[in-house]
Amino acid sequence: MPEDWAAVADAITTRVKELGWQQRELARRSNVSPAIVREIQGHVVERRRSPRTLEALSIALGWHPKHLDAVLRGDKPPAVGDSVPDDADTVWSRLESIERRLAALAEKIDDIDQNVATVAENVSDKRRGQS
Repeated sequence: MPEDWAAVADAITTRVKELGWQQRELARRSNVSPAIVREIQGHVVERRRSPRTLEALSIALGWHPKHLDAVLRGDKPPAVGDSVPDDADTVWSRLESIERRLAALAEKIDDIDQNVATVAENVSDKRRGQS
């Protein structure tokens, strides 16, 4: 079943209006960056988001942690008091996501190290040439 990010945007917009909040307030309460809140609520960029992002937004809005995930999938959102299933697949998915992000960060750090070494070498060569 396709994901319905427009429904997620509508649900967030409706709830934010009910609460009398601005996007900044939702970002602050959910610890989700204002840019991501703007993208999701404005339905500007449609891409897969971390389940933790939707969970944080749901909780900040006073909903069940899986509320926005259910809206995204076109399911009926759970009630606030419903239990949250202990899903081992979610844990493994999160770990895999963390591993991918760490690998990407390690690559960026390596690139930065190489760039710094190149700049240092060029500066050193110029200093030797001026002596």
